[in-house]
Amino acid sequence: MYIIPNKKWWQDPATGAAIDRNFGELIALCHSELSEALEGHRKNLPDDHLPHRPMVEVELVDCLIRIFDLAGAYDFDLETVYHEKRKYNAERADHTHAHRLQAGGKKY
Repeated sequence: MYIIPNKKWWQDPATGAAIDRNFGELIALCHSELSEALEGHRKNLPDDHLPHRPMVEVELVDCLIRIFDLAGAYDFDLETVYHEKRKYNAERADHTHAHRLQAGGKKY
């Protein structure tokens, strides 16, 4: 599945000219949404714009929107990679309960 980016974030609002977005800036925007989700969860806050929803949920969706927008702009095939990574993780020895219980095993 390929995603079309939200054009309004990729065009100058005054001129309509394309904006060359910095990849690091786009990743930082994803980080900011995750930080807002953490703050909402930590304080058990409702969302400002969707007050019937917990802030943590809305901010996680905002992060997904940012990720999908970035993926669309860079023509990343997240759906295929998602399925490949899930299959790989299901077969990883270091993801088994036995491995996690060993000294130095992953705790989360």
